[in-house]
Amino acid sequence: MNVTILLLTLLVGAFATYIAGKKPAAKVALLFSIAAFVETLILICQHNSGVDGGYITQWISNPNIYIALKADGLSLALTLLTTVLTPLIILTSFGNHIEKSNTFYGLVMFMTFAMTGTFLASDGFLYYIFWELSLLPIYFIALLWGNDTFEIRKKAIFKFFIYTFAGSLFMLVGFIYLYTKTGSFLLADLYNSNLSSKEQYWVFLSFFIAYAIKIPVFPFHTWQASTYEKAPTVGTMLLAGIMLKMGLYSIIRWQIPISPIAAKELMPTILVLCLIGVIYGSIVALKQSNIKRFFAYSSLAHVGLIAAGAYTLTLDGLRGAVLQMIAHGFVIVGLFYIAEIIYRRYQTRMIGEMGGIRQQAPKFASIFMILMFASIGLPGTFSFIGEFNLLFGLSQINIWYAIIGGTTIILGAFYMLRMFQKSMLGETNAKLFTDINVQETIVLGILVVLVLFFGIYPKPLSDLITPSLIEIVSYIK
Repeated sequence: MNVTILLLTLLVGAFATYIAGKKPAAKVALLFSIAAFVETLILICQHNSGVDGGYITQWISNPNIYIALKADGLSLALTLLTTVLTPLIILTSFGNHIEKSNTFYGLVMFMTFAMTGTFLASDGFLYYIFWELSLLPIYFIALLWGNDTFEIRKKAIFKFFIYTFAGSLFMLVGFIYLYTKTGSFLLADLYNSNLSSKEQYWVFLSFFIAYAIKIPVFPFHTWQASTYEKAPTVGTMLLAGIMLKMGLYSIIRWQIPISPIAAKELMPTILVLCLIGVIYGSIVALKQSNIKRFFAYSSLAHVGLIAAGAYTLTLDGLRGAVLQMIAHGFVIVGLFYIAEIIYRRYQTRMIGEMGGIRQQAPKFASIFMILMFASIGLPGTFSFIGEFNLLFGLSQINIWYAIIGGTTIILGAFYMLRMFQKSMLGETNAKLFTDINVQETIVLGILVVLVLFFGIYPKPLSDLITPSLIEIVSYIK
């Protein structure tokens, strides 16, 4: 099989979910998302056995545009993250009353289709279409099913849409310019475009604006916390667990290999911005009283370090960035689900109104503790593997970058342990907190198993992505 089957499964799943009606919509979406996960595993097995699951055919002759999909280790790794998390995210919403649920789950499946297409596309025009398509469903998911009143959340969601859409336009200009130089949007042709250093500089910046907003990188982060807070938890999980990885992935796949001279020249400036984000996100997280905003700023700190690793232009930095993208996806989805479970029991997201949960729900508190330790990169968890590679890559550029980047571990341990203490320990909240049910145990259990398994044995993912990263590094040199 090739990757078109996977994309068709997700697209058909979106429409099938919509027309299925409100009652079976969640189950239909879950079924198709599991099918997509199985197909991803088949594609990875094919790739490991030397079979190319990619696809290319001409779409438009003038301008010269292809339906080109690349199934190498890097794209398949991010596709795997997407298809692993999507059924889990859908499962988290089971039991909730969701108005117009067929529309809601249809949008979730369509967003998964668009994000998967973004990871697989190897034609710049097709990639841009998928990139933009992913913005539409999350806009409506957050706007129509978000928290607070419609008027309150409308402002935050509108800001998110305008920021990300405007940033994407800069990237589109960059692609149009590249087409005038090469006559092609194909990734391989853009890699060999032979741009001057000045041309690379402007192309690099046009891409950087789009990616820095999507990730986000300081100071382009101002939309993030409010959007994460106002979006429904399913939307927040999609944003933090998968969508922001589109920007991180694109740095490695598109930006750096196309404009390596500019990447080297601007490296110090970009690294400083990324590391400022690490410290800023950690400090602001300390001051948060709302648990969703707390995790939002915690995520900002972690993705700042991931972006810094990617911009080191070293193999270790790139490998650490990809591994940490996947680890962060598992952990942050788990943490936001933790926040949602607490909200369902206590009807509050204020950390100060929690407390004593461990006494009533020891299984829940234990899983929370494991995910918390994974978030701060405790050895034995997947995040430790990614952070070690990231810091090692930074040390190859300048040891002080690694030292500053390493503060995310110290600060992360401080604010995560402090939050855990306030929410799980201490005096018991007057309301009853029942321990997690079967559905919640399945979701959190799978995430914990993934975090611990790849923390002990990351070789399958590392072997999958390394050949692609070696090829990318060859273009940088």
